[in-house]
This record gives sequence, C-alpha cells and structure tokens, in this order.
Amino acid sequence: MILDEIKEALIEGNKEKVKSCVRQALDAGLAPSAIINDGLISGMQVIGVRFRNEEIFMPEVLVAANAMQAGMNIVKPLLIGDVEIASKGTVVMGTVKGDLHDIGKNLVIIMLQGSGFNVIDLGVDAAAEKFVEAVKQHRPQVVGLSALLTTTMAQMKRTVEALKQSGVKVMIGGAPITKKFADDIGADGYAPDAVTAVDLTRELLGLG
Repeated sequence: MILDEIKEALIEGNKEKVKSCVRQALDAGLAPSAIINDGLISGMQVIGVRFRNEEIFMPEVLVAANAMQAGMNIVKPLLIGDVEIASKGTVVMGTVKGDLHDIGKNLVIIMLQGSGFNVIDLGVDAAAEKFVEAVKQHRPQVVGLSALLTTTMAQMKRTVEALKQSGVKVMIGGAPITKKFADDIGADGYAPDAVTAVDLTRELLGLG
C-alpha cells in the first residue's frame, strides 16, 4: 500500500522516494489528511521511538525530518478544506531576542508537526512581547523557547516571566540550557533535544 511505502521511505530517510510516493498517493486520490496521518506522521513516530531507544541518533533523525518536510511541502497546499486533520494542540515556537540560531528550533517544529501538533513559528530574535502577542492571537497550550548563546539566556528568563500571566505552559531548550536553569527561571519543562521536546509537549498537555 502506498501509505506504507511513504512511511518506510521516511524511516529510511529517502527524501526523493517520499516525494515520489506522496505524489503517487495524491494521483491515486488519497486524502491529504490520510497521507499526513498514516504516512508521514506514522513514519516520524517510529523515528521518535527508535531515537528514544538509542537505536538511531540525531543525524538519522535530521535526515528523516528532512524527508518528512519534503513530503509535507507537497501536501500542505492541498489541505484547505480538508478538515480531517485533528491537531493535538497548538505550540508557539521561537528563538529568543538577540539569538539568530534556528536549526534546533526548526527541528523541534518538524518533529512536533510530525506528531500531529499545529505549530506557530515566530522565527529568530523574538522579543518577549512577540511571544505574549502570539499567545493572545493563537491561544496555544505550549510555548517553546530556544537559545544557543549564553548571552541570550537572560532573555529566556524575561520571556518566561512575561508569559506567566497567560497561564500557558513554557518549555525551553538549546545547547547552553540545563534542567536546573529551567527550574530556576520558572519554566514548566526542559528538553535537551527535538524528540524529547515532543514527549515533553505531550506530557504538559496530559496526552501521556
């Protein structure tokens, strides 16, 4: 079945085969929601489990995520009017003010989308006020803050404090970040990598 082929190609990290199979599935009349849920997301869930079990490592996750993004780019424009995609929740993601690094953030976004979450990307160099405004506009259940520079960790603290009034759950991550720092600034959780960020999001939303 073509959906199984999409799933297996994604697990293998074969981007070109994912794109080819997604197009075949569309030509065969399959709903975009089925392609995403039963092909792409299903494949990324396997990747997440294998990463947690240390059967694969971050380079393989990156390759699979890249393959998934290629498939999503084909299907997403066709989703208008397709109401069968049931989002597990909305997450706002961004790199804090003063920090222009986005590779880690972008991987978390792909993994979250691959697990069925709706993600709003605020990009890089996002001030605390931008996160607060995004929470008002999009009403997410979780906000994710990323930082790669030790010099921008203070901005992470400021943003967490600014979001406290909103009642939204805040998770943080990035190379210099530790669980202790997350606890010290009052964040609701810390994720050392993209797969853990998905697990943490599910945990914060009570999804098990």
